[in-house]
Amino acid sequence: MMGKVPSFAPGSTVSSALPGYVALCLALQVHRLASARFTVTGPDHPITASLGGEAVLPCHLSPRMSAEDMELRWFRSQFSAVVHRYKDGRDQYGEQMPGYQGRTELLKDNITSGSVSLRIRHVQVSDHGQYTCFFQSSVSYEEALLELQVAVSGSDPQISVDGYQDGTIWVVCRSAGWHPEPKAQWRDHSGQLLPSASEKIFKDANGLFQSQISIFITEHSNQDLSCSVRNLPLNQEKLSTASIAELFFPRVNPWMVALGVILALLAVLIALATYCFWRQHRAKETLQGELKWRRDVLNAGWEKARQYAVDVTLDPDTAHPKLALSEDRKHVKRGDTRQDLPDNPERFHHCSCVLGAEGFMGGRCYWEVEVGDKTRWTLGVCRESVSRKGKVTYTPEDGYWAVRQRDGEYKALPFPWIPLPVSVRPSRVGIFLDYDAGEVSFYNVTDGSHLFTFTGTFSGTLRPYFNPGLNAGGKNAAPLIICPVPAQTGGNLGP
Repeated sequence: MMGKVPSFAPGSTVSSALPGYVALCLALQVHRLASARFTVTGPDHPITASLGGEAVLPCHLSPRMSAEDMELRWFRSQFSAVVHRYKDGRDQYGEQMPGYQGRTELLKDNITSGSVSLRIRHVQVSDHGQYTCFFQSSVSYEEALLELQVAVSGSDPQISVDGYQDGTIWVVCRSAGWHPEPKAQWRDHSGQLLPSASEKIFKDANGLFQSQISIFITEHSNQDLSCSVRNLPLNQEKLSTASIAELFFPRVNPWMVALGVILALLAVLIALATYCFWRQHRAKETLQGELKWRRDVLNAGWEKARQYAVDVTLDPDTAHPKLALSEDRKHVKRGDTRQDLPDNPERFHHCSCVLGAEGFMGGRCYWEVEVGDKTRWTLGVCRESVSRKGKVTYTPEDGYWAVRQRDGEYKALPFPWIPLPVSVRPSRVGIFLDYDAGEVSFYNVTDGSHLFTFTGTFSGTLRPYFNPGLNAGGKNAAPLIICPVPAQTGGNLGP
């Protein structure tokens, strides 16, 4: 007897296959997402950098894959606090915090294998702390934390006696200029640790730490002491030693001792004052003669410098957006509002300054600038290669040779700044560049006197530098004016 053949509905075959198809699609999607996931790894220890040096913050992907098409971002405490950003195959500087502008560089040599590093130049104390390294692809993102320690070794410890009472003296050890917080300790002559009576840590205006520890010493204490201050990240230590002599433990009436010391000091001071007065009186005439001779030589140098007068104009492509230039490019003035100008690489972004259009790579050249009664200005020369986007540091090491005036005070601008004695307020300033001799000289054209001369060695192209500044109180000032130099007359002053 034959069995009954089963019958099927028309769509039964397709319906039974649908769940398998859906499961297959989900499996493929999960596999695709899983293959696109990654982790970001940074160093497992703090990165140490010296103040003013360079720091390199490395990150890499695991598993290895190319990060060329990803977004890479280093930021501080918040996602928007951007230190450096890379997206669409190039660096993005629009969101970068001002403090890092011109100081960061993304090292991309191994970006195709997912390994990149961020270089921070001219490390500052404010760079100290945590950074987040963030990678984002089209389907996933991950991040890692890094820590940068900015380390500075401070001054040698200074040991001093700050007080005496009842056979006990108060000895203090001070040291400044450290970062991060140093560890200070007292030790005896055998190297054994001694307990401190007090410990204090201060932070100065530059963000560096000052350490102060103190100790009580009595007649029965070991009087040979050493004070050490250690920078833990750099593993560097500075040490000073002192022997507390029995002079600090008087056995006679301390008031009598103090009176004798005061009388002896007064006698020495009177003798020194008499001698100094005599020397000063004797040297006065010689000094006046030397000053007259030097003034005559420098004034002759100014007359000679004017023979090398060149025509200098202003370069509008370098001018800060708040500066207004005349049509003949001889006048520059600080304005109230920021002009809508293209942010080309040559234009200064932070400093309200402008460069001369002419560049000099040798020889001698001279030009004069009318400053009038302006209360603030800065003039000089700079390397053509100086950074235009960050904060200007007026030092020869950073490519600037400049003199400035601020509310009647004149200074040359290496670091530390050098005050310039000016007897007659200049309404016009002359600048003389002798490239081959490595000299930049400044003259007060008003009375023909010499203001200052920088000496060194030049390389690359140098260009005139102008900063019209503001009057005291932030008010707009009159313009700086590049003036024609009168033709010289008289005899030849030599080559």
